[in-house]
Amino acid sequence: MRKQQFQILSALCIAGIGVAGCNGLSKMIKDASKISYSVTPNPLQDNGDSVAVNISVKYPAEYFNKKAVVTVTPTFKLAGGKEQALDPVTLVGESATAAGTKINYKSGGSINYNKKVAYTPDMKMDSLVIKATITNNKKDFPAMKIANGTIATALLIQNDDKLVMAKDNFQKTIPEMDTTHIYYLISQSGVRPAEMKSEEMKKFNAYVENAVKEGWKFDGISVSAYASPDGETDMNQHLADDRAKTAIKAMKDMFKEMESKKMDTKFGADDAFYKTGTTGLDWDGFKNSVQSSNIKDKDLIIRVLSMYTDHDQRMKEIKNMTKTYSELAEHILPKLRRAIIQLNAEKMSRTDAQLSQLATSHPDSLSVEELLYAATLTTDMNQKLNIYMSAEKQNPNDWRCANNVGYVEMMQNKVSDADGEFQKAAKLAPSNAAVANNQGVVARWKGDRKTAMDDFKKSGSAEANYNMGLVDIQMGNYADAATSVGSNNTFNAALAKLLNGDLAGAKSALDASGLDNAWVSYLRAVIAARGGDKADVVNQLKAAINKDASLKTQAQSDCEFLKFQNDNEFKAAIQ
Repeated sequence: MRKQQFQILSALCIAGIGVAGCNGLSKMIKDASKISYSVTPNPLQDNGDSVAVNISVKYPAEYFNKKAVVTVTPTFKLAGGKEQALDPVTLVGESATAAGTKINYKSGGSINYNKKVAYTPDMKMDSLVIKATITNNKKDFPAMKIANGTIATALLIQNDDKLVMAKDNFQKTIPEMDTTHIYYLISQSGVRPAEMKSEEMKKFNAYVENAVKEGWKFDGISVSAYASPDGETDMNQHLADDRAKTAIKAMKDMFKEMESKKMDTKFGADDAFYKTGTTGLDWDGFKNSVQSSNIKDKDLIIRVLSMYTDHDQRMKEIKNMTKTYSELAEHILPKLRRAIIQLNAEKMSRTDAQLSQLATSHPDSLSVEELLYAATLTTDMNQKLNIYMSAEKQNPNDWRCANNVGYVEMMQNKVSDADGEFQKAAKLAPSNAAVANNQGVVARWKGDRKTAMDDFKKSGSAEANYNMGLVDIQMGNYADAATSVGSNNTFNAALAKLLNGDLAGAKSALDASGLDNAWVSYLRAVIAARGGDKADVVNQLKAAINKDASLKTQAQSDCEFLKFQNDNEFKAAIQ
């Protein structure tokens, strides 16, 4: 009898403990509101195509049942009713035998949950909830929302990469110069008729006549006249001055004779057209002529020139070398008694109209510089491309042609074609900064950020530095992005500054950009939202939607505007 009573009592005790345990577990669900959740940032934020989920959970004292085993699963509630469960964690009471993170009953406890997940578009108006189950009794906690949506402002980035067009070396006026000489007899300054009929002077005359026919612009004639250093200093100086004067008169007579042939050479009669340069004794010419000669004692002569600076002393020592002086008098000195006549002119290139017409009708008649320049004269991208392709066909070894074909193809969104052209240019100019930059842009547009960054670093150009900022935006490196875009005033520069927390800098970049399109207005609305300026949010969204109605849907699902969702003016702006 006693044994039966003891068994009944034991059963009741076990049942009582079981009920008490179940009641303790149920109490955890009942008191779930006492659990503290903190999510940073909230709303969540896309960062480099991924979303960081950082959750801090605190359990109060005397809450977590000693025997409880709880499975906690952070879960995205996505647009359209879908769910995306993240990796679960297991929490256990201090007396539980299951594996998991221990939570003390008496003092409570805390855990930190850190996870990165790939961003998907349906996260834009999602929410992050906590789902939990007590595995002891398979009871579920009520799902608890702990964060709002995901901000994806970095995805507003636009393809405003800075490509580099190779420059032409076209000159509208090409400097031209021709030189001739008039030689004089010893101690004389008169121009002999034979000198004006020499082969050298005939070529010069023909050069001038052709320049007149071609319509060149003449910038003047400079005359430098010399005497050989074998006479007295004062006399030779006067002689050189007189030779300059007679040389100028000879040129005037030549132009006058051309005018009689009905050629427009009136410019040659103007005294201001002539400028007198160096005149005097030509010791430099003497030294150079001796050095290049076969005179036996030339080293001795050069030594005399270095030993004496006085003109008369020099000539005395040289004349003492009787045989040597005879050679000088015959072969060296006569060529020093001269006037050097230099004509300066500018050859006029074809006009812009002529170049534009020939670039499309007869591109093979133009030089590479003319073709590269002609392409800059049109805003029609197809015509521009055709001109560059003609230049490339005629000049396959000039990297500029392939580069510029690729540039235009990028503007036409022909990325694969442009890639091929930039590869050609890179083979022709392996270390070219412009080509490396352009290849980096292609890589970024194709989604290969690592290659893009490597190409930009290889380039090192200002354009490449800016483009590195765009890769940094995509990688979530907002501080680096803001530095790389520098003082540029573009949409993406403003975006980088905004993402880095510089609202004033972002607004200033847009103000200075001169841009006024739907996306600019939309970005201004985001700047205003982060600054808490509701009126500007409403005004900018109205402007954006007025320019592009599709942005209404964008605004409705953008967590940048969460704080204004219940505002009537905001609702009216995006409906």
